[in-house]
Amino acid sequence: MAINSSPTVLIVDDEIFFRQFLRDILEQEGLVIVAEAVNGDEAVEKYRTYRPDITFMDIFMPEKNGLEAIREIIAFDSNAIILVCSGGGYDDELQAARNAGARQSILKPFMLEEIREALRGIQAA
Repeated sequence: MAINSSPTVLIVDDEIFFRQFLRDILEQEGLVIVAEAVNGDEAVEKYRTYRPDITFMDIFMPEKNGLEAIREIIAFDSNAIILVCSGGGYDDELQAARNAGARQSILKPFMLEEIREALRGIQAA
């Protein structure tokens, strides 16, 4: 991801409220949303199509969950930058997501500053 360009983003969450909320925050921060997905199957398909700089991924979704999608995306592109956005109280799943290749995790409900901090962490890496 080039720091001076507008990073592209894929948002993956089965809840429309969180997709829209995250979209609004990221667009305010100058990121370009290239696609949204509602489950892990769509996430993998849209990742392969759009090759976003950053993917925000929920863990608990129908059909294929986020952990499975993370594993498939990382197998396809080991340099993929995936941030997990999921509800609290699921420490084992968050650790499994990091083990699968997610770079960071943000707990729902998230605040603007948490998103900014995660983006700064990605750019510093």
